[in-house]
Amino acid sequence: MVLRIKSEDPTVGPGELSINPMRKKDLSAIHEIEKLVYPKPWSVGVFLSELAHHKERSYSVAVLGGAVVGYSGVMYVLEDAHITNIAVHPDFHRHHIGSALMYSLVLEALDYGAKNLTLEVRVTNLAAQRMYASFGFMPVGVRKGYYQENNEDAIIMWVYEVDTPEYRDRLVQLASKRNLSARRRHFRWFK
Repeated sequence: MVLRIKSEDPTVGPGELSINPMRKKDLSAIHEIEKLVYPKPWSVGVFLSELAHHKERSYSVAVLGGAVVGYSGVMYVLEDAHITNIAVHPDFHRHHIGSALMYSLVLEALDYGAKNLTLEVRVTNLAAQRMYASFGFMPVGVRKGYYQENNEDAIIMWVYEVDTPEYRDRLVQLASKRNLSARRRHFRWFK
């Protein structure tokens, strides 16, 4: 995949963003991001446990200039893919890295044979909700007090029939809009 991102942040320089399978060597960087973006972060042990379930779970990292700047995960249950997390280091928010991770995750779910995608998102996380909506996710319910650290509700979002030509057309349009290519899992990052 190729993604060209214009950065408005002068501290972010050119480089190549790649989406790679998560490895044990990535866990310290992932845990640092986890602590920065979540009030109740997953431990390294939780990630190790998730990685051990590689047949029904998949985790990826976004790497820019040799550094892990984000990660994502998905759990497969029959024909459904449940997105467990997408997180980006705060220094790289608003640079479409979350979209690149999501795009890669959707392609992987399609390769796996998923027909539907689901996730939970904080009711206050409007930016994430907009990004998920661009991928066709629609709110279908609320989990009251889902986030225990502050009793915040979660919106349950689904996108159905992702294995159809109509959804693939949506992905093509999204890819065109964001300069993504399904052929590679590398993204061009420039100022």
